[in-house]
Amino acid sequence: MAAGGVPIPPLLSGQPPLAILVDYDGTVALTDVGDTIMKSFLPPDVWEELEAAYETGRIGSREIMAREIALLPEDPAQVIATASAQPHDPAFPGFVRRAHAAGIPVEIVSDGFGFFIEPAVRRLGIADDLAIVTSRTTFEGGARIEFPNGHPTCFVCGTCKRTRVLAHQAAGRAVVFIGDGESDRYAAGYADFVFAKDSLIRICEGYDWPFARWQSFEGLDAWLASEIAAIAAGRPTVTSRERDFICGPELWGPGLLAPPRPFAVRGRDMAPGDLAVEPGAKGRSPA
Repeated sequence: MAAGGVPIPPLLSGQPPLAILVDYDGTVALTDVGDTIMKSFLPPDVWEELEAAYETGRIGSREIMAREIALLPEDPAQVIATASAQPHDPAFPGFVRRAHAAGIPVEIVSDGFGFFIEPAVRRLGIADDLAIVTSRTTFEGGARIEFPNGHPTCFVCGTCKRTRVLAHQAAGRAVVFIGDGESDRYAAGYADFVFAKDSLIRICEGYDWPFARWQSFEGLDAWLASEIAAIAAGRPTVTSRERDFICGPELWGPGLLAPPRPFAVRGRDMAPGDLAVEPGAKGRSPA
């Protein structure tokens, strides 16, 4: 289920033309599981230095994960136990089941270590109702990470979220993306609508992408029920939109390991962390 080359389901007659892509760390999981692991097992100064390099755009997520995974203990038992102890949004399973029953694919797309996601969704009882697209981490003979869902010529991210958004759109679906963090910009920039919280809010505001704020999957489940009814009535609120390239070889050229600094966005130059949130700013609704 989490292997590379996860197929895009064809859009069948009568199915809603909608796909929902969901971040994992800080979104499905209520904590950033990868950060929790690294803060628990890496020396604080090492972890802080790596995080600073990533947050300022000096290295990409693929490079930071490769460096971090090499520093984990040889015995993975405590690492796995730490990941397993992290809480999840209790309303996420009901949200997934509603989408699955309606024929709407839900996909966890995570630019993280990946090894803890499938066990988590099995514990939640929804392993057969969604797809997982992420990195592949193994612990036999020491921790190793591979990137089966990375872009073939852009090496900034471990998992190319953009690729998944565009593939679902090519199959005839509008794409809703749900997330919270920095790496989510590379899905949000191509999605037809975004549900954002935390740092993804300021990113969507800075780029002027259509989005709404969210806090829990309980609220998103209510939105989904309404959207399914709207689609059935021929009045979907999420429809395809025009978008520009914001990342990847088309914009940056091939072979990069870190995003260019600064980012070029609609004629403006922006470095990671430059997009500020104005007090009281609100996201737009999909209506």
